[in-house]
Amino acid sequence: MPREPKLAPLRQFDTCRLIPSRFADVEDSVLSPLADSNDELRDLFDLDNATNERLRGEYGGLPGIGVDELVFGVPNFRIINAAYTYPRPEGSRFNDGERGAWYSAFDAPTALAEITFHKTVEYQEIDRFDDSVTYQAMLADFTSTFHDLRGEEGFDNCLDPSSYIDSQLLAAQLLEAGSMGVIYPSVRLAGGTNLACFRPALVGNVRRGQAYRLTWAGSPVPVIESI
Repeated sequence: MPREPKLAPLRQFDTCRLIPSRFADVEDSVLSPLADSNDELRDLFDLDNATNERLRGEYGGLPGIGVDELVFGVPNFRIINAAYTYPRPEGSRFNDGERGAWYSAFDAPTALAEITFHKTVEYQEIDRFDDSVTYQAMLADFTSTFHDLRGEEGFDNCLDPSSYIDSQLLAAQLLEAGSMGVIYPSVRLAGGTNLACFRPALVGNVRRGQAYRLTWAGSPVPVIESI
């Protein structure tokens, strides 16, 4: 990349991140009911640590993010940490397969457009549009300075609808330089705005918003209902 995007102060409340509802149902560990004491719970955590990426990250066992960067003791801290410790193997637009990011949209329609696109691609790959899934909106507030791609020339490849190659290269460069994250125009909804936050500590006041059901019934375009 020839240069970095401009920096812009951001004070944005009620940003919207959609996660599968099953991951938002229980804030406490699912292992807690299995233990009669803290010692037993610690032993169960040690066993689960071998396969649980979030716990591995919280114990300092992941290559992409250190335990000193994760958050503890705030509402929904496990959901925040999971965003950084469970990246997709191929990465996403502004992260690789070793370190995730907190992706959110400035409004719910943009978040729905993003998640709808990616789920529809999954169904296209199996040529079957017959499913119903529910998502929970997790709202978060941000007050910090981020790199901003809105209105920036020379970064079109980072907003390629079908490739994350250049955007991941830019993200690696910015992360190494200490960036807080990237504000960028939505590729899936014209006029929408997204944020990829690189730092868990900046994800503030995380709480539940609206839940949604997306239903595909033979068509690539789902019916979206608030529930």
